[in-house]
Amino acid sequence: MFEKRSIDPDQVPGVIVASHAPFTWGSTPAKAIENGVVLEFSAQMALYSLSLNPSLSGIADALLEKHFFRKHGPGAYYGQAQSTKPSTKP
Repeated sequence: MFEKRSIDPDQVPGVIVASHAPFTWGSTPAKAIENGVVLEFSAQMALYSLSLNPSLSGIADALLEKHFFRKHGPGAYYGQAQSTKPSTKP
């Protein structure tokens, strides 16, 4: 499915599979566990949100892409490592 949808498994390190436990992976076993915790927490937030409002729909593709690519895309500008040079601003 990842290949069919051109999804990079390094950028989407987990999936929820129907009738099965979630699958997560990472560059180390510790990172795979961290990704599993994040996936479980995200699923819990979705469940709570749908419990409060069953008519909720998914995020619009344009908004999803904006938030993803501003941190992970080729022109990433959000959440990047800060320069070690001291700031010249007061």
